[in-house]
Amino acid sequence: MIKDLKRFVRVAQGLEPAELVIKNARVFRSLLGDFVDADIAIDQGHIAGIGEYEGRDYVYADGRYAIPGFIDGHVHIESSMLCPPEFARAVVPLGTTAVITDPHEIANVAGIEGIRYMMESAKQLPLSVYFTLPSCVPATPLEDNGAVLTAEDLEPLLDEPNVLGLAEFMNVPGILNGDDEVYKKLTMRDNLLIEGHAPGLIGKELMAYSAAGVVSDHECVTSEEAELRLAAGIDVEIREGTAATNFEAIHTVINDRTAAHCIFVTDDRHPADLLRRGHINSIVRSAVKDGIPVHQAINMASLSAARHFGLRDRGMIAPRYRADFALYDDLVNFVPAKVFYNGVLVAEEGKLRVSMPEKVPPAILDSVHLASVSKKDFEIPVSGTKANVIGLVPHQLVTEKRVIDVAVKDGLAVQDTARDILKLAVFERHHASGKSACALLQGFGLMRGAIASTVGHDSHNLIVIGADDDDMLAAVHEIERIHGGIAIVEKGKVLNSMPLPIAGIMSTGDAENISFDAEEMVSCARKLGVREEYDPLMTLAFMSLPVIPALKLTDRGLVDVERFEIIPVDAEA
Repeated sequence: MIKDLKRFVRVAQGLEPAELVIKNARVFRSLLGDFVDADIAIDQGHIAGIGEYEGRDYVYADGRYAIPGFIDGHVHIESSMLCPPEFARAVVPLGTTAVITDPHEIANVAGIEGIRYMMESAKQLPLSVYFTLPSCVPATPLEDNGAVLTAEDLEPLLDEPNVLGLAEFMNVPGILNGDDEVYKKLTMRDNLLIEGHAPGLIGKELMAYSAAGVVSDHECVTSEEAELRLAAGIDVEIREGTAATNFEAIHTVINDRTAAHCIFVTDDRHPADLLRRGHINSIVRSAVKDGIPVHQAINMASLSAARHFGLRDRGMIAPRYRADFALYDDLVNFVPAKVFYNGVLVAEEGKLRVSMPEKVPPAILDSVHLASVSKKDFEIPVSGTKANVIGLVPHQLVTEKRVIDVAVKDGLAVQDTARDILKLAVFERHHASGKSACALLQGFGLMRGAIASTVGHDSHNLIVIGADDDDMLAAVHEIERIHGGIAIVEKGKVLNSMPLPIAGIMSTGDAENISFDAEEMVSCARKLGVREEYDPLMTLAFMSLPVIPALKLTDRGLVDVERFEIIPVDAEA
Protein backbone atom coordinates (compact mmCIF):
# COMPACT_ATOMS: atom_id res chain seq x y z
CA MET A 1 0.00 0.00 0.00
CA ILE A 2 1.25 3.49 -0.86
CA LYS A 3 0.88 5.31 2.45
CA ASP A 4 2.22 8.71 1.42
CA LEU A 5 0.71 9.35 -2.00
CA LYS A 6 1.86 12.98 -2.24
CA ARG A 7 5.47 11.95 -1.69
CA PHE A 8 5.03 9.09 -4.16
CA VAL A 9 3.87 11.47 -6.86
CA ARG A 10 6.74 13.85 -6.14
CA VAL A 11 9.20 10.95 -6.49
CA ALA A 12 7.59 10.09 -9.83
CA GLN A 13 8.17 13.70 -10.96
CA GLY A 14 11.80 13.51 -9.91
CA LEU A 15 11.25 16.18 -7.24
CA GLU A 16 12.31 13.90 -4.39
CA PRO A 17 14.81 11.01 -4.38
CA ALA A 18 13.33 7.54 -4.54
CA GLU A 19 14.01 5.09 -1.74
CA LEU A 20 15.70 2.81 -4.29
CA VAL A 21 16.70 3.22 -7.92
CA ILE A 22 17.59 0.36 -10.23
CA LYS A 23 20.11 1.99 -12.56
CA ASN A 24 20.70 1.16 -16.19
CA ALA A 25 18.18 -1.59 -16.79
CA ARG A 26 16.49 -2.72 -19.98
CA VAL A 27 12.91 -2.41 -18.78
CA PHE A 28 10.11 -4.48 -20.31
CA ARG A 29 7.10 -2.37 -21.20
CA SER A 30 4.20 -4.81 -21.00
CA LEU A 31 1.61 -2.86 -22.97
CA LEU A 32 4.02 -2.05 -25.79
CA GLY A 33 5.80 -5.39 -25.76
CA ASP A 34 9.27 -3.87 -25.98
CA PHE A 35 12.29 -2.94 -23.84
CA VAL A 36 13.63 0.51 -23.03
CA ASP A 37 16.92 1.53 -21.44
CA ALA A 38 15.95 3.28 -18.22
CA ASP A 39 16.15 3.47 -14.43
CA ILE A 40 13.39 2.13 -12.19
CA ALA A 41 12.43 4.41 -9.29
CA ILE A 42 11.02 2.50 -6.30
CA ASP A 43 9.31 4.03 -3.30
CA GLN A 44 7.10 2.54 -0.59
CA GLY A 45 7.41 -0.86 -2.24
CA HIS A 46 5.96 0.36 -5.53
CA ILE A 47 7.33 1.62 -8.82
CA ALA A 48 7.17 5.41 -8.98
CA GLY A 49 8.57 5.88 -12.44
CA ILE A 50 10.61 4.64 -15.39
CA GLY A 51 13.24 6.99 -16.82
CA GLU A 52 16.21 8.78 -15.27
CA TYR A 53 16.01 9.03 -11.48
CA GLU A 54 18.03 9.77 -8.36
CA GLY A 55 17.62 7.80 -5.17
CA ARG A 56 18.76 7.27 -1.62
CA ASP A 57 20.05 3.86 -2.56
CA TYR A 58 21.02 2.21 -5.83
CA VAL A 59 21.21 -1.24 -7.40
CA TYR A 60 23.10 -1.34 -10.69
CA ALA A 61 21.42 -3.52 -13.28
CA ASP A 62 24.38 -3.20 -15.69
CA GLY A 63 22.11 -3.49 -18.71
CA ARG A 64 20.21 -6.55 -17.52
CA TYR A 65 16.62 -7.11 -18.61
CA ALA A 66 14.04 -6.07 -16.02
CA ILE A 67 10.95 -8.26 -16.31
CA PRO A 68 7.81 -8.29 -14.11
CA GLY A 69 7.61 -10.96 -11.43
CA PHE A 70 6.09 -14.13 -12.78
CA ILE A 71 2.72 -15.39 -11.55
CA ASP A 72 1.69 -19.03 -11.40
CA GLY A 73 -2.01 -18.90 -12.23
CA HIS A 74 -2.88 -22.33 -10.88
CA VAL A 75 -0.91 -24.42 -8.43
CA HIS A 76 -1.50 -26.68 -5.45
CA ILE A 77 1.42 -25.92 -3.16
CA GLU A 78 0.81 -29.18 -1.31
CA SER A 79 1.55 -31.12 -4.49
CA SER A 80 5.13 -29.90 -4.42
CA MET A 81 5.36 -31.83 -1.13
CA LEU A 82 6.72 -28.59 0.36
CA CYS A 83 5.09 -26.48 3.04
CA PRO A 84 4.48 -22.85 1.92
CA PRO A 85 7.71 -21.31 3.31
CA GLU A 86 9.85 -23.98 1.65
CA PHE A 87 7.87 -23.63 -1.58
CA ALA A 88 8.64 -19.91 -1.53
CA ARG A 89 12.32 -20.66 -0.92
CA ALA A 90 12.30 -22.79 -4.07
CA VAL A 91 10.37 -20.58 -6.52
CA VAL A 92 11.18 -16.98 -5.60
CA PRO A 93 14.82 -17.22 -6.80
CA LEU A 94 13.35 -18.40 -10.12
CA GLY A 95 11.53 -15.11 -10.65
CA THR A 96 8.10 -16.07 -9.32
CA THR A 97 6.67 -13.39 -7.04
CA ALA A 98 3.03 -14.50 -6.82
CA VAL A 99 1.03 -17.70 -7.02
CA ILE A 100 -2.67 -18.48 -7.06
CA THR A 101 -3.05 -21.66 -5.08
CA ASP A 102 -5.98 -23.97 -4.55
CA PRO A 103 -5.53 -25.78 -1.20
CA HIS A 104 -7.97 -28.53 -2.06
CA GLU A 105 -5.35 -31.22 -1.49
CA ILE A 106 -5.03 -30.51 2.22
CA ALA A 107 -8.73 -29.60 2.41
CA ASN A 108 -9.58 -33.13 1.29
CA VAL A 109 -7.58 -34.42 4.24
CA ALA A 110 -8.36 -31.88 6.96
CA GLY A 111 -11.13 -29.58 5.71
CA ILE A 112 -11.23 -25.97 6.93
CA GLU A 113 -8.42 -26.69 9.39
CA GLY A 114 -6.22 -27.61 6.44
CA ILE A 115 -7.07 -24.42 4.55
CA ARG A 116 -6.36 -22.31 7.64
CA TYR A 117 -3.00 -24.04 8.05
CA MET A 118 -2.02 -23.10 4.49
CA MET A 119 -3.18 -19.50 4.92
CA GLU A 120 -1.23 -19.03 8.14
CA SER A 121 1.85 -20.72 6.70
CA ALA A 122 1.78 -18.42 3.67
CA LYS A 123 1.92 -15.20 5.68
CA GLN A 124 5.00 -12.94 5.71
CA LEU A 125 6.73 -14.73 2.86
CA PRO A 126 8.71 -13.03 0.04
CA LEU A 127 5.97 -14.40 -2.20
CA SER A 128 2.36 -13.29 -2.59
CA VAL A 129 0.17 -16.32 -2.07
CA TYR A 130 -3.41 -15.86 -3.22
CA PHE A 131 -6.06 -18.48 -2.56
CA THR A 132 -9.01 -19.81 -4.47
CA LEU A 133 -11.30 -21.86 -2.26
CA PRO A 134 -11.66 -25.59 -2.92
CA SER A 135 -14.96 -25.96 -4.73
CA CYS A 136 -15.28 -29.73 -4.73
CA VAL A 137 -14.36 -31.41 -1.45
CA PRO A 138 -14.76 -34.26 -2.07
CA ALA A 139 -14.16 -33.94 -5.81
CA THR A 140 -17.04 -36.30 -6.60
CA PRO A 141 -19.57 -38.46 -4.72
CA LEU A 142 -17.72 -41.50 -6.10
CA GLU A 143 -15.01 -41.45 -3.41
CA ASP A 144 -14.46 -40.93 0.30
CA ASN A 145 -12.15 -38.33 1.78
CA GLY A 146 -11.34 -36.64 5.07
CA ALA A 147 -13.85 -33.79 4.97
CA VAL A 148 -16.89 -32.36 3.21
CA LEU A 149 -17.00 -28.62 2.51
CA THR A 150 -20.36 -27.04 1.81
CA ALA A 151 -21.18 -23.54 0.62
CA GLU A 152 -21.91 -22.64 4.24
CA ASP A 153 -18.40 -23.80 5.23
CA LEU A 154 -16.68 -21.87 2.45
CA GLU A 155 -18.62 -18.60 2.33
CA PRO A 156 -16.99 -16.98 5.41
CA LEU A 157 -13.54 -17.58 3.93
CA LEU A 158 -14.35 -15.30 0.99
CA ASP A 159 -13.75 -12.37 3.34
CA GLU A 160 -10.22 -13.51 4.18
CA PRO A 161 -7.33 -11.44 2.79
CA ASN A 162 -5.84 -12.87 -0.41
CA VAL A 163 -8.89 -15.04 -1.18
CA LEU A 164 -9.85 -14.38 -4.80
CA GLY A 165 -12.76 -16.70 -5.43
CA LEU A 166 -13.69 -20.30 -6.05
CA ALA A 167 -11.15 -22.85 -7.26
CA GLU A 168 -11.38 -25.24 -10.19
CA PHE A 169 -14.96 -26.50 -10.42
CA MET A 170 -14.47 -30.16 -11.21
CA ASN A 171 -18.05 -31.26 -10.67
CA VAL A 172 -19.12 -30.60 -14.24
CA PRO A 173 -22.12 -32.98 -14.04
CA GLY A 174 -23.30 -31.09 -10.96
CA ILE A 175 -23.33 -27.84 -12.95
CA LEU A 176 -25.00 -29.36 -15.99
CA ASN A 177 -27.60 -31.27 -13.96
CA GLY A 178 -28.54 -28.40 -11.66
CA ASP A 179 -27.32 -29.91 -8.38
CA ASP A 180 -28.60 -27.71 -5.54
CA GLU A 181 -25.40 -27.87 -3.44
CA VAL A 182 -23.31 -27.02 -6.50
CA TYR A 183 -25.43 -23.95 -7.22
CA LYS A 184 -25.21 -22.79 -3.62
CA LYS A 185 -21.44 -22.58 -4.14
CA LEU A 186 -21.68 -20.93 -7.55
CA THR A 187 -23.95 -18.20 -6.16
CA MET A 188 -22.27 -17.51 -2.80
CA ARG A 189 -21.44 -13.95 -3.91
CA ASP A 190 -22.22 -11.70 -6.86
CA ASN A 191 -19.52 -11.68 -9.56
CA LEU A 192 -17.70 -14.52 -7.84
CA LEU A 193 -14.50 -15.59 -9.61
CA ILE A 194 -14.94 -19.26 -10.53
CA GLU A 195 -12.01 -21.22 -11.91
CA GLY A 196 -12.63 -24.21 -14.17
CA HIS A 197 -11.65 -27.82 -14.76
CA ALA A 198 -13.44 -29.42 -17.68
CA PRO A 199 -11.38 -31.96 -19.66
CA GLY A 200 -12.94 -32.85 -22.99
CA LEU A 201 -16.02 -30.66 -22.56
CA ILE A 202 -17.36 -29.31 -25.87
CA GLY A 203 -20.51 -28.05 -27.57
CA LYS A 204 -23.50 -26.77 -25.65
CA GLU A 205 -22.26 -28.42 -22.48
CA LEU A 206 -19.19 -26.16 -22.66
CA MET A 207 -21.48 -23.19 -23.27
CA ALA A 208 -23.48 -24.15 -20.20
CA TYR A 209 -20.28 -24.46 -18.14
CA SER A 210 -19.31 -20.94 -19.15
CA ALA A 211 -22.84 -19.69 -18.57
CA ALA A 212 -22.57 -20.89 -14.97
CA GLY A 213 -19.79 -18.36 -14.43
CA VAL A 214 -16.64 -20.38 -15.02
CA VAL A 215 -13.86 -18.17 -16.40
CA SER A 216 -10.85 -20.44 -16.93
CA ASP A 217 -9.74 -23.99 -17.68
CA HIS A 218 -6.33 -25.63 -17.28
CA GLU A 219 -7.33 -29.02 -18.70
CA CYS A 220 -6.92 -28.34 -22.43
CA VAL A 221 -4.79 -31.00 -24.12
CA THR A 222 -5.33 -29.94 -27.77
CA SER A 223 -5.35 -26.61 -29.57
CA GLU A 224 -8.92 -27.33 -30.65
CA GLU A 225 -10.03 -27.56 -27.02
CA ALA A 226 -8.22 -24.31 -26.26
CA GLU A 227 -9.92 -22.53 -29.16
CA LEU A 228 -13.34 -23.75 -28.05
CA ARG A 229 -12.76 -22.36 -24.57
CA LEU A 230 -11.66 -19.00 -25.88
CA ALA A 231 -14.72 -18.95 -28.12
CA ALA A 232 -16.86 -19.57 -25.02
CA GLY A 233 -15.25 -16.66 -23.16
CA ILE A 234 -13.05 -18.87 -20.99
CA ASP A 235 -9.39 -18.01 -20.45
CA VAL A 236 -6.94 -20.82 -21.16
CA GLU A 237 -4.43 -21.77 -18.48
CA ILE A 238 -1.56 -23.51 -20.24
CA ARG A 239 -0.18 -26.19 -17.96
CA GLU A 240 3.40 -27.36 -17.80
CA GLY A 241 3.73 -29.54 -14.73
CA THR A 242 5.58 -32.68 -13.76
CA ALA A 243 2.88 -35.16 -14.76
CA ALA A 244 1.12 -33.14 -17.46
CA THR A 245 2.88 -31.07 -20.11
CA ASN A 246 0.36 -29.41 -22.42
CA PHE A 247 2.20 -26.44 -23.94
CA GLU A 248 3.50 -28.27 -27.00
CA ALA A 249 0.03 -29.57 -27.87
CA ILE A 250 -1.84 -26.29 -27.56
CA HIS A 251 0.65 -23.45 -28.14
CA THR A 252 -0.58 -22.89 -31.70
CA VAL A 253 -3.61 -21.14 -30.22
CA ILE A 254 -1.36 -18.30 -29.00
CA ASN A 255 -1.31 -15.13 -31.10
CA ASP A 256 -1.56 -11.35 -30.62
CA ARG A 257 -5.32 -11.61 -30.14
CA THR A 258 -5.38 -14.54 -27.72
CA ALA A 259 -2.23 -14.09 -25.63
CA ALA A 260 -4.00 -11.77 -23.19
CA HIS A 261 -6.34 -14.65 -22.40
CA CYS A 262 -3.66 -17.33 -22.04
CA ILE A 263 -1.97 -17.89 -18.69
CA PHE A 264 1.01 -20.04 -17.75
CA VAL A 265 0.44 -22.46 -14.84
CA THR A 266 2.32 -25.43 -13.38
CA ASP A 267 -0.38 -27.53 -11.65
CA ASP A 268 2.07 -29.00 -10.32
CA ARG A 269 5.81 -29.67 -10.05
CA HIS A 270 7.79 -31.86 -7.71
CA PRO A 271 10.85 -30.33 -5.98
CA ALA A 272 13.34 -32.09 -8.24
CA ASP A 273 11.51 -30.68 -11.26
CA LEU A 274 11.54 -27.19 -9.75
CA LEU A 275 15.26 -27.36 -9.11
CA ARG A 276 16.10 -28.91 -12.48
CA ARG A 277 13.72 -27.18 -14.89
CA GLY A 278 12.59 -24.16 -12.94
CA HIS A 279 9.13 -22.77 -12.35
CA ILE A 280 7.17 -20.32 -14.55
CA ASN A 281 10.50 -19.08 -15.94
CA SER A 282 11.01 -22.48 -17.56
CA ILE A 283 7.67 -22.21 -19.38
CA VAL A 284 8.69 -18.80 -20.69
CA ARG A 285 12.02 -20.26 -21.81
CA SER A 286 10.30 -23.12 -23.62
CA ALA A 287 7.76 -20.81 -25.22
CA VAL A 288 10.43 -18.51 -26.64
CA LYS A 289 12.44 -21.49 -27.86
CA ASP A 290 9.33 -22.76 -29.66
CA GLY A 291 8.90 -19.49 -31.49
CA ILE A 292 6.48 -17.57 -29.28
CA PRO A 293 7.46 -13.87 -29.36
CA VAL A 294 9.27 -12.80 -26.21
CA HIS A 295 6.70 -10.12 -25.37
CA GLN A 296 3.84 -12.62 -25.54
CA ALA A 297 5.66 -15.18 -23.41
CA ILE A 298 6.48 -12.62 -20.72
CA ASN A 299 2.95 -11.21 -20.64
CA MET A 300 1.38 -14.66 -20.37
CA ALA A 301 3.60 -15.28 -17.36
CA SER A 302 2.71 -12.00 -15.69
CA LEU A 303 0.16 -9.53 -17.02
CA SER A 304 -2.34 -12.09 -18.34
CA ALA A 305 -2.59 -13.75 -14.94
CA ALA A 306 -2.74 -10.43 -13.08
CA ARG A 307 -5.58 -9.17 -15.25
CA HIS A 308 -7.47 -12.47 -15.09
CA PHE A 309 -7.43 -12.52 -11.29
CA GLY A 310 -8.07 -8.82 -10.85
CA LEU A 311 -4.64 -8.09 -9.36
CA ARG A 312 -4.51 -4.50 -10.50
CA ASP A 313 -1.14 -3.68 -8.96
CA ARG A 314 0.81 -6.59 -10.48
CA GLY A 315 2.05 -7.85 -13.80
CA MET A 316 3.86 -4.77 -15.10
CA ILE A 317 6.86 -2.58 -14.41
CA ALA A 318 5.04 0.74 -14.48
CA PRO A 319 4.03 3.54 -12.10
CA ARG A 320 1.82 2.50 -9.13
CA TYR A 321 2.54 -1.22 -9.67
CA ARG A 322 4.21 -3.21 -6.93
CA ALA A 323 7.95 -3.41 -7.28
CA ASP A 324 7.97 -7.16 -7.96
CA PHE A 325 10.37 -7.94 -10.79
CA ALA A 326 13.59 -9.72 -11.66
CA LEU A 327 16.78 -8.89 -13.57
CA TYR A 328 17.90 -11.33 -16.27
CA ASP A 329 21.19 -11.61 -18.17
CA ASP A 330 19.49 -12.78 -21.38
CA LEU A 331 16.18 -13.59 -23.02
CA VAL A 332 17.11 -17.19 -23.75
CA ASN A 333 17.66 -18.96 -20.45
CA PHE A 334 15.47 -16.73 -18.27
CA VAL A 335 17.46 -17.42 -15.11
CA PRO A 336 17.19 -14.41 -12.77
CA ALA A 337 20.33 -12.75 -11.47
CA LYS A 338 18.33 -10.74 -8.91
CA VAL A 339 14.72 -10.89 -7.76
CA PHE A 340 12.92 -7.98 -6.09
CA TYR A 341 9.73 -8.34 -4.06
CA ASN A 342 7.91 -5.29 -2.74
CA GLY A 343 10.97 -3.25 -3.65
CA VAL A 344 13.38 -5.42 -1.66
CA LEU A 345 16.14 -7.57 -3.11
CA VAL A 346 14.99 -11.00 -1.90
CA ALA A 347 16.98 -13.41 -4.09
CA GLU A 348 20.28 -13.32 -5.89
CA GLU A 349 22.05 -15.88 -8.09
CA GLY A 350 19.53 -18.59 -7.28
CA LYS A 351 19.49 -18.12 -3.50
CA LEU A 352 17.02 -16.46 -1.16
CA ARG A 353 18.56 -13.49 0.67
CA VAL A 354 15.83 -12.94 3.27
CA SER A 355 14.88 -15.00 6.28
CA MET A 356 11.68 -16.98 6.53
CA PRO A 357 9.06 -16.45 9.27
CA GLU A 358 10.17 -18.01 12.53
CA LYS A 359 6.64 -18.82 13.65
CA VAL A 360 5.01 -21.58 11.67
CA PRO A 361 1.54 -22.84 12.66
CA PRO A 362 1.27 -26.37 14.04
CA ALA A 363 1.22 -28.92 11.26
CA ILE A 364 -1.58 -31.41 10.65
CA LEU A 365 0.00 -34.69 11.69
CA ASP A 366 -1.20 -38.26 12.33
CA SER A 367 -3.61 -38.29 9.39
CA VAL A 368 -3.36 -41.94 8.32
CA HIS A 369 -6.16 -44.06 9.77
CA LEU A 370 -6.53 -47.40 7.98
CA ALA A 371 -8.72 -50.36 8.72
CA SER A 372 -7.03 -53.76 8.66
CA VAL A 373 -5.65 -54.62 5.22
CA SER A 374 -5.06 -58.18 3.97
CA LYS A 375 -4.12 -59.90 0.72
CA LYS A 376 -7.79 -60.58 0.12
CA ASP A 377 -8.23 -56.87 -0.55
CA PHE A 378 -6.16 -57.32 -3.71
CA GLU A 379 -8.39 -60.00 -5.25
CA ILE A 380 -10.22 -59.15 -8.49
CA PRO A 381 -12.96 -61.71 -9.32
CA VAL A 382 -13.80 -62.06 -13.02
CA SER A 383 -16.27 -64.30 -14.81
CA GLY A 384 -14.24 -64.62 -18.02
CA THR A 385 -11.03 -63.13 -19.34
CA LYS A 386 -12.05 -59.66 -20.49
CA ALA A 387 -11.54 -56.74 -18.11
CA ASN A 388 -11.92 -52.98 -18.05
CA VAL A 389 -8.34 -51.77 -17.69
CA ILE A 390 -6.94 -48.30 -17.00
CA GLY A 391 -4.63 -47.44 -19.91
CA LEU A 392 -1.94 -44.85 -19.30
CA VAL A 393 -1.24 -42.11 -21.87
CA PRO A 394 2.37 -40.82 -21.94
CA HIS A 395 2.86 -37.36 -20.42
CA GLN A 396 -0.86 -36.88 -19.75
CA LEU A 397 -3.25 -37.15 -16.81
CA VAL A 398 -6.01 -38.52 -19.02
CA THR A 399 -6.20 -42.29 -19.30
CA GLU A 400 -7.86 -44.66 -21.74
CA LYS A 401 -10.62 -47.16 -21.09
CA ARG A 402 -9.26 -50.42 -22.44
CA VAL A 403 -11.24 -53.65 -22.67
CA ILE A 404 -8.69 -56.42 -23.04
CA ASP A 405 -8.06 -60.07 -22.28
CA VAL A 406 -6.22 -60.44 -18.98
CA ALA A 407 -4.48 -63.25 -17.15
CA VAL A 408 -6.85 -65.16 -14.85
CA LYS A 409 -6.08 -67.72 -12.12
CA ASP A 410 -8.82 -69.52 -10.16
CA GLY A 411 -11.40 -66.95 -11.26
CA LEU A 412 -9.23 -64.01 -10.21
CA ALA A 413 -7.51 -61.51 -12.50
CA VAL A 414 -3.78 -61.39 -11.85
CA GLN A 415 -0.83 -59.23 -12.83
CA ASP A 416 0.79 -59.87 -16.22
CA THR A 417 4.11 -58.00 -16.35
CA ALA A 418 4.89 -59.40 -19.81
CA ARG A 419 1.98 -57.29 -21.08
CA ASP A 420 2.57 -54.49 -18.57
CA ILE A 421 -0.63 -55.15 -16.65
CA LEU A 422 -0.47 -54.41 -12.92
CA LYS A 423 -2.83 -54.26 -9.98
CA LEU A 424 -3.87 -50.89 -8.60
CA ALA A 425 -5.64 -50.56 -5.24
CA VAL A 426 -7.05 -47.66 -3.23
CA PHE A 427 -7.79 -47.73 0.53
CA GLU A 428 -9.77 -45.13 2.45
CA ARG A 429 -7.26 -43.76 4.98
CA HIS A 430 -9.04 -40.94 6.82
CA HIS A 431 -11.66 -42.67 8.97
CA ALA A 432 -10.59 -46.35 8.93
CA SER A 433 -13.88 -47.21 7.19
CA GLY A 434 -12.40 -50.28 5.51
CA LYS A 435 -13.54 -49.17 2.06
CA SER A 436 -11.19 -50.25 -0.72
CA ALA A 437 -11.12 -51.24 -4.38
CA CYS A 438 -8.70 -53.01 -6.69
CA ALA A 439 -8.42 -52.83 -10.48
CA LEU A 440 -5.95 -53.29 -13.34
CA LEU A 441 -3.68 -50.77 -15.04
CA GLN A 442 -1.58 -51.04 -18.21
CA GLY A 443 1.46 -49.05 -19.30
CA PHE A 444 3.31 -48.15 -16.10
CA GLY A 445 6.17 -50.55 -16.71
CA LEU A 446 6.72 -51.87 -13.17
CA MET A 447 8.18 -55.37 -13.46
CA ARG A 448 8.75 -56.17 -9.78
CA GLY A 449 7.63 -54.98 -6.37
CA ALA A 450 5.10 -52.34 -5.39
CA ILE A 451 4.79 -48.60 -4.80
CA ALA A 452 2.37 -47.09 -2.26
CA SER A 453 1.52 -43.47 -1.45
CA THR A 454 -0.85 -41.32 0.56
CA VAL A 455 -0.56 -38.66 -2.16
CA GLY A 456 -3.61 -39.63 -4.22
CA HIS A 457 -5.51 -36.77 -5.82
CA ASP A 458 -7.86 -35.45 -4.73
CA SER A 459 -9.07 -37.41 -1.75
CA HIS A 460 -5.55 -38.54 -0.85
CA ASN A 461 -6.49 -42.02 0.12
CA LEU A 462 -3.76 -44.64 0.16
CA ILE A 463 -2.99 -45.82 -3.37
CA VAL A 464 -0.74 -48.77 -4.20
CA ILE A 465 0.39 -50.30 -7.48
CA GLY A 466 2.23 -53.57 -7.76
CA ALA A 467 3.41 -56.59 -9.66
CA ASP A 468 3.02 -58.76 -6.56
CA ASP A 469 0.24 -58.89 -3.93
CA ASP A 470 2.59 -59.60 -1.02
CA ASP A 471 4.69 -56.58 -1.92
CA MET A 472 1.57 -54.42 -2.22
CA LEU A 473 0.55 -55.43 1.29
CA ALA A 474 4.05 -54.77 2.64
CA ALA A 475 4.05 -51.31 1.03
CA VAL A 476 0.72 -50.49 2.71
CA HIS A 477 2.14 -51.50 6.08
CA GLU A 478 5.21 -49.31 5.55
CA ILE A 479 2.94 -46.33 4.84
CA GLU A 480 1.21 -46.97 8.16
CA ARG A 481 4.56 -47.13 9.93
CA ILE A 482 5.78 -43.76 8.61
CA HIS A 483 2.37 -42.09 9.15
CA GLY A 484 1.94 -41.13 5.51
CA GLY A 485 4.22 -40.69 2.55
CA ILE A 486 5.61 -42.93 -0.18
CA ALA A 487 7.06 -46.43 0.04
CA ILE A 488 8.65 -48.87 -2.43
CA VAL A 489 8.89 -52.59 -1.68
CA GLU A 490 10.39 -55.59 -3.48
CA LYS A 491 10.24 -59.20 -2.27
CA GLY A 492 8.84 -58.08 1.06
CA LYS A 493 11.74 -55.71 1.71
CA VAL A 494 11.30 -51.95 1.95
CA LEU A 495 13.72 -50.53 -0.63
CA ASN A 496 12.95 -46.91 0.15
CA SER A 497 10.37 -44.82 1.96
CA MET A 498 9.75 -41.10 2.17
CA PRO A 499 7.74 -39.75 5.14
CA LEU A 500 5.29 -36.92 4.42
CA PRO A 501 4.03 -36.20 7.92
CA ILE A 502 1.97 -33.04 7.19
CA ALA A 503 -1.45 -34.44 6.29
CA GLY A 504 0.31 -37.35 4.60
CA ILE A 505 1.10 -35.12 1.60
CA MET A 506 3.80 -32.62 2.66
CA SER A 507 7.24 -32.74 4.20
CA THR A 508 8.82 -30.49 6.80
CA GLY A 509 12.09 -30.39 4.83
CA ASP A 510 13.42 -28.02 2.19
CA ALA A 511 13.33 -28.44 -1.57
CA GLU A 512 16.89 -29.73 -1.86
CA ASN A 513 16.39 -32.51 0.68
CA ILE A 514 12.93 -33.42 -0.58
CA SER A 515 14.24 -33.35 -4.12
CA PHE A 516 17.03 -35.71 -3.19
CA ASP A 517 14.62 -38.06 -1.42
CA ALA A 518 12.13 -37.93 -4.30
CA GLU A 519 14.86 -38.55 -6.87
CA GLU A 520 15.97 -41.55 -4.87
CA MET A 521 12.39 -42.82 -4.94
CA VAL A 522 12.13 -42.23 -8.69
CA SER A 523 15.46 -43.94 -9.31
CA CYS A 524 14.34 -46.89 -7.23
CA ALA A 525 11.07 -47.10 -9.19
CA ARG A 526 12.94 -46.94 -12.49
CA LYS A 527 15.11 -49.89 -11.43
CA LEU A 528 11.91 -51.85 -10.91
CA GLY A 529 10.90 -51.05 -14.49
CA VAL A 530 8.74 -47.89 -14.40
CA ARG A 531 8.83 -46.33 -17.85
CA GLU A 532 10.56 -43.01 -18.56
CA GLU A 533 7.34 -41.51 -19.95
CA TYR A 534 5.88 -41.40 -16.45
CA ASP A 535 6.95 -39.69 -13.28
CA PRO A 536 6.41 -42.66 -10.93
CA LEU A 537 5.20 -40.59 -8.00
CA MET A 538 2.99 -38.00 -9.66
CA THR A 539 1.48 -40.39 -12.20
CA LEU A 540 0.47 -42.74 -9.41
CA ALA A 541 -1.02 -39.84 -7.47
CA PHE A 542 -3.43 -39.00 -10.30
CA MET A 543 -4.73 -42.52 -10.87
CA SER A 544 -7.36 -41.98 -8.17
CA LEU A 545 -8.64 -38.65 -9.54
CA PRO A 546 -12.15 -39.36 -10.89
CA VAL A 547 -12.62 -36.04 -12.68
CA ILE A 548 -10.13 -36.62 -15.51
CA PRO A 549 -11.17 -39.17 -18.18
CA ALA A 550 -11.43 -41.93 -18.91
CA LEU A 551 -10.95 -44.53 -16.14
CA LYS A 552 -9.75 -43.88 -12.58
CA LEU A 553 -9.90 -45.84 -9.34
CA THR A 554 -11.24 -44.65 -5.99
CA ASP A 555 -11.89 -46.48 -2.73
CA ARG A 556 -15.43 -47.12 -4.01
CA GLY A 557 -14.40 -48.74 -7.27
CA LEU A 558 -13.43 -48.28 -10.91
CA VAL A 559 -14.85 -44.97 -12.16
CA ASP A 560 -15.90 -44.39 -15.76
CA VAL A 561 -15.38 -40.63 -15.69
CA GLU A 562 -17.26 -39.92 -18.91
CA ARG A 563 -20.33 -41.79 -17.66
CA PHE A 564 -19.71 -40.57 -14.10
CA GLU A 565 -20.42 -43.95 -12.59
CA ILE A 566 -18.66 -46.92 -11.06
CA ILE A 567 -18.25 -49.90 -13.37
CA PRO A 568 -17.01 -53.44 -12.70
CA VAL A 569 -13.48 -54.50 -13.58
CA ASP A 570 -15.09 -57.59 -15.09
CA ALA A 571 -16.01 -56.45 -18.61
CA GLU A 572 -18.27 -59.46 -19.05
CA ALA A 573 -20.30 -58.86 -15.89
